[in-house]
Amino acid sequence: MARKIFIAGNWKMNKTAAETAELASALKASLAQFAGKCEIAVCPTFTSLATAVEILKGSNVKVGAQNIHWADNGAYTGEISGAMLKEIGVEYVIIGHSERRQYFGETDETVNQRIKAALKYGLKPIVCIGETLAEREGGVTNTVLEKQIRGAFADISAADMDAVTIAYEPVWAIGTGKTATPDVAQETHAFIRSVLTALYGDKAQDIVVQYGGSMKAENSGALVSKQDIDGGLIGGAALKADSFTALIQNALNA
Repeated sequence: MARKIFIAGNWKMNKTAAETAELASALKASLAQFAGKCEIAVCPTFTSLATAVEILKGSNVKVGAQNIHWADNGAYTGEISGAMLKEIGVEYVIIGHSERRQYFGETDETVNQRIKAALKYGLKPIVCIGETLAEREGGVTNTVLEKQIRGAFADISAADMDAVTIAYEPVWAIGTGKTATPDVAQETHAFIRSVLTALYGDKAQDIVVQYGGSMKAENSGALVSKQDIDGGLIGGAALKADSFTALIQNALNA
């Protein structure tokens, strides 16, 4: 099965609800041209999710959250459950982003629990993996990635993987302006797919694996043209309608 390009914008801790309304409206107009050509999602902050869902309803732009808790409810101050996200119309959820791992103690085990919670509520996980600069320079990138993959997808079936996207995000390339060259990114993506093949057999060929390290309009085409790179999880370039639109256009033209 040919994998469809999937571009998702991670807005991180940016945009108030009013600013979200403005950007979502602009994206609804500018991204309509890509309907049927690729998958597109935006992931605003929790306080802006309902606004984004309402404005983008009926469009080709889907809405995702940036985190999910593994419990249905309870004494977890500051967390959001799958039931809460599902109720407001969210379709995707980012899980295990390096910033969650670095600042908030996310582990492979909690990533696994959050994936199961997302699947329970019919949400589509975008699962982030990636190595630090020290790990890359130390030659242990593949070891780190395999550990993250096997930990994240423990007890997750091949059928469950139909809903899953993996985002490879070299930590050293997030928000730094540094980007893995297309060849280096492809080499790493090919390794990721080999681990998925060991876990899921031929199903691995259907799993979308995005690149998430400072992708922008200038390099999206070169990256997405590679065999195992199926789109991107976009940070800064997703915060303006013109740059996000240009990024997607160039990726589709690759």
